[in-house]
Amino acid sequence: MNKQVFVKRQAIGTFGKLPEERTPEELIDYCIVNIDKPKGPSSHQVSDYVQKILGIDKAGHSGTLDPNVTGVQPIATGRATRITEFFLTAPKEYVGVMHLHHEVERKVIEEAVQQFLGKIKQLPPRKSAVKRQLREREIYELEILEIKEKDVLFRVKCQAGTYIRKLCHDLGQELKIGAHMVELRRTQAGPFDEKDNLVTLNDLQDAMHFYKQEDNAKFLLHCLQPIENALKHLKKCWVLDTAIASLSNGRMLSVPGISKLENFRKGDNIAVLSLKGELIAIGEALMSAVEINTQQRGQAVKIKKVFMEQIVVPEKDDVG
Repeated sequence: MNKQVFVKRQAIGTFGKLPEERTPEELIDYCIVNIDKPKGPSSHQVSDYVQKILGIDKAGHSGTLDPNVTGVQPIATGRATRITEFFLTAPKEYVGVMHLHHEVERKVIEEAVQQFLGKIKQLPPRKSAVKRQLREREIYELEILEIKEKDVLFRVKCQAGTYIRKLCHDLGQELKIGAHMVELRRTQAGPFDEKDNLVTLNDLQDAMHFYKQEDNAKFLLHCLQPIENALKHLKKCWVLDTAIASLSNGRMLSVPGISKLENFRKGDNIAVLSLKGELIAIGEALMSAVEINTQQRGQAVKIKKVFMEQIVVPEKDDVG
């Protein structure tokens, strides 16, 4: 579903390049690779593999997966690694298999599941990357897909940082029969899911081979996604060409520099884009979209992270 966009000042962007027109070389050090993580390696190791395959200096992942968990693991490369902090906290979705220690009727299981919807308290496992203390997490959706004897196939959509293994254990406690997780696959991490050009490490390696050895970029371009694809969960505003230079130096975005915007609230994280759709920066809204639309001056967005390299742009906008 398309988000509503309000036009404050009609203009045509002449600066820069459309994200989909970036060359393979431009993308290699500034993109997202939606990796289908296999069993075995840690998330950090997967990032290292991507880094070595592409021959770049750094890569970063969007949230840790246990070595035995498979599925969606977006990896940001080079300059794009700064985007990861903005979807580390985005919701995650998993499909898994929970093994019950005794058989129980489906109706009883589904009644117990209802107790785990909404905000719950979790004590992280002894082997975890965080301090072991009770903390609150939210379960947005928890659905039983299939039951075969003691094995339960389920789908869960939850707040980042939720331990699914612990969720299975606690559900077993609620049922008073015991349970544990036997299989888990992440099907969505923030803005990325299994439909978003999900590729294996072998796919990426083969694509890089075709590009380097045969000058065929088709497969590589399938693997390397523009950083803008990571912005689906963020509200956006588009700025006039004349605002880009100051923004690329980390200065605040003022109301006169805004061409169009989505409906956001004060305090929201906002993606600031050029009129060609290039990510310039991410910042905190100092006004709501309604206030911006009704005012002619004032500071609108405080910049947190700059992604576009410092540039010089035309002094005048091509106003339509």
